Amino acid sequence: MSDTLYLQIDQNVEVHHPHVYLQDVAQLSCSNSKVLNRCRVLPVANLEPGKPGRYVFSVVDLIELIQKKEENLDISALGEASFLVTYREEAVKSKVWTWVKAVIICMATFFGTAFAIMSFNNDVDLTTLLGKIYQKVTGEKSSGFTILEITYSIGIGAGVLFFFNHFGSMKLTQDPTPMQVQMRVYEDDVNTTIIEKVERGKEQ
Repeated sequence: MSDTLYLQIDQNVEVHHPHVYLQDVAQLSCSNSKVLNRCRVLPVANLEPGKPGRYVFSVVDLIELIQKKEENLDISALGEASFLVTYREEAVKSKVWTWVKAVIICMATFFGTAFAIMSFNNDVDLTTLLGKIYQKVTGEKSSGFTILEITYSIGIGAGVLFFFNHFGSMKLTQDPTPMQVQMRVYEDDVNTTIIEKVERGKEQ
């Protein structure tokens, strides 16, 4: 009875060295430890050093490569039919530059959000609206700094925290934040577009 090798492959795999092995692009499982160890170090590709980029690979090509080395091995591939290998060189991390980028992003997000909220409030003339509501309820003219403006301001901040489910390192629930969901959707769309573009180029 022949052994079975199981491959679990993600849509996008990141590597930091030009010599790519099977264990770098797939999660491997096999009851035969000797076969498993041989397959793990099976060379998949030798990328050009110093030229990071994205490369499209086919699972069929991987299976053919494995079968050349392990003729009596059954292979079961799970996941994507084609996948990306993103080659990035290991960068030297600078704590100062990391903090600078974090501060820039936070400032851009803060002032951008503030501008968007102020623009919306100006478009709907919220000051006049709250003033009319306050005057109808209390019979007094609004000073522009009443309980309505205060609770509205607090509500915006609380609403943002609840919606994004994130404050610093704290999360209100274990669910992914809307930003994380949208980033994941964006990454999937980019990966799919790159793979389809390369595959269409091969067909032409």
